[in-house]
Amino acid sequence: MAKDENLKFDNPILKKLDSQLGGLLAEASSEEDFTGKSGQSTILRLPGLGSKRVGLIGLGQLTPCSPPVAYRSLGETVAVAAKAAQASDVAIVLASSEGLSAESKIYTASAIASGTVLGIYEDNRFKSESKKPALKSVDIIGLGTGPDVQKKLKYAEDVCSGVIFGKELVNAPANVLTPGVLAEEASKIASAYSDVLSAKILDAEQCKELKMGSYLGVAAASANPPHFIHLCYKPLTGPVKAKLGLVGKGLTFDSGGYNIKTGPGCSIELMKFDMGGSAAVLGAAKAIGQIKPPGVEVHFIVAACENMISGTGMRPGDVVTASNGKTIEVNNTDAEGRLTLADALVYACDQGVEKIVDLATLTGACVVALGPSIAGVFTPSDDLAKEVLAASEASGEKLWRMPLEESYWESMKSGVADMVNTGGRPGGAITAALFLKQFVDEKVQWMHIDMAGPVWNDKKRAATGFGISTLVEWVLKNSS
Repeated sequence: MAKDENLKFDNPILKKLDSQLGGLLAEASSEEDFTGKSGQSTILRLPGLGSKRVGLIGLGQLTPCSPPVAYRSLGETVAVAAKAAQASDVAIVLASSEGLSAESKIYTASAIASGTVLGIYEDNRFKSESKKPALKSVDIIGLGTGPDVQKKLKYAEDVCSGVIFGKELVNAPANVLTPGVLAEEASKIASAYSDVLSAKILDAEQCKELKMGSYLGVAAASANPPHFIHLCYKPLTGPVKAKLGLVGKGLTFDSGGYNIKTGPGCSIELMKFDMGGSAAVLGAAKAIGQIKPPGVEVHFIVAACENMISGTGMRPGDVVTASNGKTIEVNNTDAEGRLTLADALVYACDQGVEKIVDLATLTGACVVALGPSIAGVFTPSDDLAKEVLAASEASGEKLWRMPLEESYWESMKSGVADMVNTGGRPGGAITAALFLKQFVDEKVQWMHIDMAGPVWNDKKRAATGFGISTLVEWVLKNSS
């Protein structure tokens, strides 16, 4: 059960439970010095109940105005406790839910359910031995029942399935998840929801015909050929009110190329997560395929490849030409993600979309600026910023709008081409975003999300599934 820091056992369900235990629940919580502060939890073994354990979980100072996503941590904590206790059945009751509106109760139940589902999940695909969680059922008590609740819980389930799919893509090692395998996984999504999703996979020759020289330059060194992925969602019925593009960076492994990643902190062993942007886009595609929102057409685009080293590889100083005709002097082969995104963004604009959001593990500079939990947002559009930031708030994912300082473009000028692919060290996340801006039609609203920090949880040594929930929320807002 969850308890607010400012509240005692004023909930009628808790009062009844404590009464059945002869006051032992309140007494035990007092002895454990449990005050309900955020992050506090304790498991009590108490007699006289059908259940063997009662857990107390602190949520801090929540009010009826607190966003429902604040309760997601409750679900995650319950899941961790359930796994530790090998519990098969769990019931959750809030110490105080009387002040919540009917709508807030529905969203709160959904947030708790999401936290529990994602908290109980473990990716053990690559372990020789693993235990399956014993948890079979979770009852959320006191937050309502009926079709509205069930509809919201189904939505939470669909989004969670997309998040778990995205996590598994990022967690998979690079020898398992090659560009070809990523394309296969994308095609499976389209096949599973073929009533609303279609797939087009372009090979290197087809990309060459489209003059994607920037993308193909990055892919040139790898023994694993590139695969350009395009999924398209169209609603079952009714008119299309909005056409959206979601573009994800799809480097299934990034060695850095000839500017190879070396030295302490380079994290080359983790560069399987350099396709985190594509995982967000494809995880969102899976969720959208299940939810089937009306009134919106969505294009999910990934330029998948590896950045490797070989005699056929791109060299520092080479000049490549993107599909919009702009030329790029490659002054750093380890700034490859933006080169692949350049052609992906041009392709997205060619689909006639009105708004584009791209996601990429693009720069270490953004991690230095915002830390490991917050993604940077870059856009010239205030309207699009409001839309996506509202979606992130609803989903509980942290975004922060960064300046798109045009004067910094001066550092991106080349003596032999239209631009270089990296500027100086100062403002590296900003100049990276300015580079991408060169490949977006001026009529299209565009946003770049640098998710290099929150793509990975160092403590858990696993992917976070970041971005998927926000993208789904944003797409649904555009469908209504």
